[in-house]
Parts: sequence; C-alpha cells; structure tokens
Amino acid sequence: METPSNEVFRDSIGTIDEEGKRSWIFPKKPSGYFYKKRKLVSYILLAFLFAAPFVKINGNQFLLFNVLERRFNIFSFPFWPQDFHLFVISMIIGVVFITLFTVGFGRIFCGWICPQTIFMEMVFRRIEYWIDGDRNKQIRLKRQKWDGEKIRKRLLKWFIFLVVSFLIANVFLAYLIGGDKLLNYITDGPFEHMSTLIPLLIFTGVFYFIFAWFREQVCIIACPYGRLQGVLLDTKSVVVAYDHKRGEGESGRKKFRKNEDRAALGHGDCIDCFQCVHVCPTGIDIRNGTQLECVNCTACIDECDNIMEKINLPKGLIRYASEENIEKKTPFKLTARMKGYIAVLIILIGVLGGMLALRNDIEARILRLPGQSYEQKEDNMISNVYTYKLVNKTSNTIENVSFKIRGTEGEIKLVSVTDEFKIKAQGIAEGTLFIELKRSNLSGDKNKLRIDVYSNDKLIETTTVGFLGPRNYN
Repeated sequence: METPSNEVFRDSIGTIDEEGKRSWIFPKKPSGYFYKKRKLVSYILLAFLFAAPFVKINGNQFLLFNVLERRFNIFSFPFWPQDFHLFVISMIIGVVFITLFTVGFGRIFCGWICPQTIFMEMVFRRIEYWIDGDRNKQIRLKRQKWDGEKIRKRLLKWFIFLVVSFLIANVFLAYLIGGDKLLNYITDGPFEHMSTLIPLLIFTGVFYFIFAWFREQVCIIACPYGRLQGVLLDTKSVVVAYDHKRGEGESGRKKFRKNEDRAALGHGDCIDCFQCVHVCPTGIDIRNGTQLECVNCTACIDECDNIMEKINLPKGLIRYASEENIEKKTPFKLTARMKGYIAVLIILIGVLGGMLALRNDIEARILRLPGQSYEQKEDNMISNVYTYKLVNKTSNTIENVSFKIRGTEGEIKLVSVTDEFKIKAQGIAEGTLFIELKRSNLSGDKNKLRIDVYSNDKLIETTTVGFLGPRNYN
C-alpha cells in the first residue's frame, strides 16, 4: 500500500516523543456503527470470561488451567497429564485458527476478541471517560495544577481501577485453581490462605500497572502477535485501511471549504481533520498505511464515516479492505495459503475429535516394580509384583473397581485394600498388587498379559503388562 515518501514515522513508535520519553495518548471517545458492534461483542465476551470458571457441565469446570496440579478443562473436557498430547493438539488448533484469520483479516482478533483490548477499551477507558471526560478534558486535566478537583478525580479513578484489577485477578485465579476452591477461600477469609492471597495481590498489582499505566504498550511492545503481521499479511489480507487513491486525489489532501468543488480541483476526499489520529488508541495515523501499532479496532473507520457524513461525501474512506481491493477493486477471495490453513485446521480438528471419541474415562497403568524379578511359590505358582495407577477423568465416583486377567488362569491380589475399591471423582487410585500364575501357563521367561478393569462387573478399561518367569519351565 502506498505511503508518503517521507517515512520518518516508522523510525519510532507513536507513544515515544523526540526525547525518548513516554508520550501519553488521549484517544477521543469513539462512536459509530462498528463501536456499537464491538461493545456488544465485548460485553458478551466479558460475561463469558467472568462466568467460565464458575460454570460446570457434567460436573467439570468449563475452563480450567491448573498448571500446578497439571489439570486442564477445555470446554468442560478434562485433560490430565496422560492427555497432554490432546492438550497440545488443542493449542495447535487455536494457533492455526488465529493464524488463518490473521492471513485473511489481519489483526481482527486484537480489535474484537483480545482480552487486553476488551478490558482496556470497554472497561478501563470507559471509566476514564466517565470520570475525566473526553480527549480535550483529559488533556486539560493533565496540565491542570493539583487542586481539589484533580486530586478527587485522580483518587476516584485510581481506586476504581484498583478494585476492577482485584476483581480480574480473582477471576484469573479461578481459572488456575478452580472456581469452587476460590469461593471456599473467600468464605474462609483471606488470611486463612496467605499462600494464595499474596499471589492474588501480586496479580492485582500487575493488572493495575497494565491498565492504569502500561496500556497500549502491551500491544505495541510486549505482545509478539503484532510482530507476526510482517510474516502473515499480504496484499490480499483484509485490514483496516485508508483508501489513499480516493483520499489523496490528484492534488493531495486539502482542508474542507464550504461550497468548494473538490473533485474539479483534484482534491482528495480526505480533509486532513486528524480525527482518525485523535481517536486511535495506539496513537498512529492510519493514512500512513498498515503499521505494527494498529490493532484493527475500527475506531478510525467510525470517526472518518462521521466526518464524511457531515460534509456529504461517501463513507468508506477508511474501511476494511485489502491493498488489492484499493488498488484494483479486487474482491476478497480465499487464497491458496488460506485454503492450506483451512485444510490443516480441518485435519487437526478431525484428529482431535477422533482422539476424544476414543479416549476412555478411566486411564489405567500397571507397571512391574523396578528391580524386582519373579517369585516362585508353592504349587508351582509364579508371582510378580506391580504398581497400579488408575485415573478417574469423570466427575462421578467409580465404585467396586476390580482387576481380572483375560484369557489366562491366575490370581490378582491387592496390597492394603480389598479386592474391590472405589476411585473418587476426578481422583487417582494407586497401590501395589501381585499377579500369580501357574508355571504351566507360562510360554517362556517373558509373557504378555491383558488385564481388564471392571466397575460393578462392567468392563471400563484394558491394559497390558509384562510377566517374568523362569527360563526353563519344563
């Protein structure tokens, strides 16, 4: 996309002044068609973000990322350490999905779905508009001396920011430790769980720092996703773009003059009002072309459309468009690269769906005790000792669990428990057992046995074990 020949603006980001210091951005309060749609989407996503760790389906928390205990729930599907490959495939699907939309529609994820943008623009920024006022009032308030009005507004805003940050930190904690456990901690009192309270306060401080001071710097400096634009975007990608052919015309941008025939004079439709710059939350001039700082928030589209409507010019000077659409009026269509990503995405979703369908609710693992050989007992019985581990991935307690050897006469003896036991919901049962077989039933010194796991005489899982015996058994 064409840009001015003097590209000095690319030498530094818009939030840094000539002295290298932070240049605070005071974006104008946006309004318009896209902003209304974004508010609707944002409030739906905020409701989802706050509700997800407290909603349960079939007894499983809808979303859980318990890193310490290595337990994860994705859309109520529980993933244990034994299911790590499924979790990895799920994450790869998410990455491919975001990559596909970036190739096709630029940073639409950042502008519409990213939690950082939603919290910043739809929560903290709106609180700021309510207390400090719009752009011009905020600028005047910053320059104003620390009188009673400024102190009152600053303290009120900082206090509300802190409360909201504390609330976000609690929800974030619910994703990590579970919603039920968080509610129990709140009921018990914060000082009963100091090991949890301290990280909670640290997270509160981090969120407060991000939304009260760091702000758009997260998207510009810290977030690696923006750097991917240079790799993923091409001339066919639909992004928030300025139609430079229409905006510049033959003689460039000119200020608006009433009753002037701009077309006859060769002027472009851009009246150089800078409203698209003033409304931008990252402080860029979209007329310079696609830039790293742009999060595709559509604020400039709405503002430009408002101006075009006031001066009786067609809307869409800034719009969702690709470079080819602006240059050649080429409509959007799927490219070979996008079709490739779609094919990979379909394959991965199919693989994940198949694996989830074949996954058992019980994970059984029986291993021979390391360093132990067989033991020969009376009546030509050969005994091997094993450790077992049963993982219950469901939210229901599994009763009357027992082991049986398939296809071979023998006996399984459990240590320290009865022949039947139970596994708690989303719990683990571990222990030791002996398998005893008659010497005549062995086919050599190394044998494979199939062990069935039953619950109330219903087969729920099958696993195989190795069984050692004497070399010469005749």
